[in-house]
Amino acid sequence: MKNLLCLSLLLLGVGLTNHAMAEAADRDKPIELEADTVTVNDAKKTSTYSGNVILTQGTLVIRADKLVVREDKEGFQHSTSTGNPTTFKQKREGKNEYMEGSAQRIEYDGRMDKVQLYTKAWVKRAEDIVHGDYISYDANAEYAEVIGGAKSESQPGSGRVKAIIQPKNKPKPTESPPAKPSAAPQVIQRLRLSNALEARQE
Repeated sequence: MKNLLCLSLLLLGVGLTNHAMAEAADRDKPIELEADTVTVNDAKKTSTYSGNVILTQGTLVIRADKLVVREDKEGFQHSTSTGNPTTFKQKREGKNEYMEGSAQRIEYDGRMDKVQLYTKAWVKRAEDIVHGDYISYDANAEYAEVIGGAKSESQPGSGRVKAIIQPKNKPKPTESPPAKPSAAPQVIQRLRLSNALEARQE
């Protein structure tokens, strides 16, 4: 059951962000898991972690009130994390930026390689962010779907999907535009050249 547990936790973490170019070295790091209680049921091939659950593996951090991991008959791993909210964060491969997300419930289906975020869901990569009531990513089909949810008169803009996508060529705050060449050095060179010609003529 220990191998099932480690494999299932690894798949949960990698499944959330693997296809978003997550830090590759994270897969080789040990999994650290903290919770108030742990219940393992070998007969049902499930393990349940409850109470301030924190899973860490390299740069990946998952926080939840509860995490349930199970293995199906074919050996595929499935997991559900719940919280108010449940969150994940992981560094992207070769970049100094993170992929992170949040929802009331996050489900990972190992058979379908699909991640689903339910209720008050959002996913952020660098400065790009998408909000919806439901976010789904199917890694096999490379297909994503975001649904806005029910409208509420008390919350303007509810029931809609919201995305903020930054321009790809946007200069970073530390970068400054290249300096324009000044005309002054050319004038100085001409003056020096003129002075040299005048000296030769004398």
